[in-house]
Amino acid sequence: MPRLPFRPRDAYRHWQPIVTRWSDNDQYGHVNNAIYYQWFDTAVNNWLFGAGLLDVAAGETIGLVVETGCRYAHALSYPQPVEIGLAVEHVGTSSVAYVLGAFASGEAEAAAEARFVHVYVDRVDRRPRPLADAWRAALATIALDPDAAHA
Repeated sequence: MPRLPFRPRDAYRHWQPIVTRWSDNDQYGHVNNAIYYQWFDTAVNNWLFGAGLLDVAAGETIGLVVETGCRYAHALSYPQPVEIGLAVEHVGTSSVAYVLGAFASGEAEAAAEARFVHVYVDRVDRRPRPLADAWRAALATIALDPDAAHA
């Protein structure tokens, strides 16, 4: 089965700088796989906070990660600065599929590429909630295909 190429840097709509830490490296001298997931989660949530969509303390809607996946092309390591690219791949009734790329700062090719799917639910009953128009409008600003955010 052929491996699909990673998305180019210009496919991503939002960027989150990451400062690697000494403790990010594993015994093999590169960033441990689990750390990438922390970076991706941070990038998505920082964007949601910045867009005024997420209030973890009192908001009625919260996001639950229901699917993740990551492919790796080459290693990153401390003290290398990293940039996480973020874009929205698809918006459903209550779900959003995000795509993310981990890039060494200034590099053209991603070291890793991930997909995160959030289902947005009611804080109390944990049942899916349809995304509000304000969410859809904000998500469209970082969509790979802006029409996908209005599906």
